[in-house]
Amino acid sequence: MAAFTLAHLSDPHLPPLPALRLREFAGKRALGYLNWTRNRHRFHTRGVLDALVSDMQAQRPDHIAITGDLVNLALEAEFAPAQAWLESVGASDRVTVVPGNHDAYVRATRHRSAEAWSSYSGGDDAPGVAFPFLRRRGALALIGVSSAVPTPPLMATGWLGRSQLEALERILAPLATEQVFRVLLIHHPLRSRSRAKRLTDASDLLALVKQYGVELILHGHDHVHSTMWFDGPGGAIPAIGVPSASALAHGRYPAAAYNLFSISRDGGAWQCEQTVRGIDDAQRIVQLWRVRLSPPGMNAG
Repeated sequence: MAAFTLAHLSDPHLPPLPALRLREFAGKRALGYLNWTRNRHRFHTRGVLDALVSDMQAQRPDHIAITGDLVNLALEAEFAPAQAWLESVGASDRVTVVPGNHDAYVRATRHRSAEAWSSYSGGDDAPGVAFPFLRRRGALALIGVSSAVPTPPLMATGWLGRSQLEALERILAPLATEQVFRVLLIHHPLRSRSRAKRLTDASDLLALVKQYGVELILHGHDHVHSTMWFDGPGGAIPAIGVPSASALAHGRYPAAAYNLFSISRDGGAWQCEQTVRGIDDAQRIVQLWRVRLSPPGMNAG
């Protein structure tokens, strides 16, 4: 089969941040606004994001996955610009989005991302947005879950919940018998060193992954390059994270980057090669590295 190219970017944190109205300047948003004005606005720039997306589009991927945090404080004024940005990235049949914790920053607007970006987050057969969802693109089965929930100040944890996990099992079980390359999209990583940023029911999700399997897990949230391996029914499963798509390098956080996955099948086994492109020290977008991800257990079913 011809190779299918899947692009992956995350955490664009679309700048600039709109002005807050007085009634919005309270609670967690007040702390987030101060953090943005004192710190984050220096490192998240629209110029970086636009350059990265332009380079990604030049690679002509077959599909694009975006794993959350399109906005910053989930202000009502942020959702329309985020929708316009999504449309500039690609049509909804060629781009799939799952939300991040910043897209559900506070309870008042926790559902606005699903409403605003519904055509980018809906399943093939289900009207509207319901998580988890399933999208089939070529040989790929894209499975989107939402770990985005409002949290108290200074917390950025995620949670799927029992109903979403039960629905996910109903999707994964039949896919386990098909010859499809299953990609799980989630914002939070499945393992975190920080209790304040962890996926609280990661063990339940990992149990499903171990039982039914997927070929690839893509996430954001940590703003760093990351590759973790988890147990699956036929071998190890790679889980890949990526830096913020709008970031300049700062502290321990690398500059913006995105992933390209070339996916094909050779006989009875899937082949997956990851290419990482991002901003180098000279502020150019270049290939940073390329690695083969296909473990011995990545079988075609």
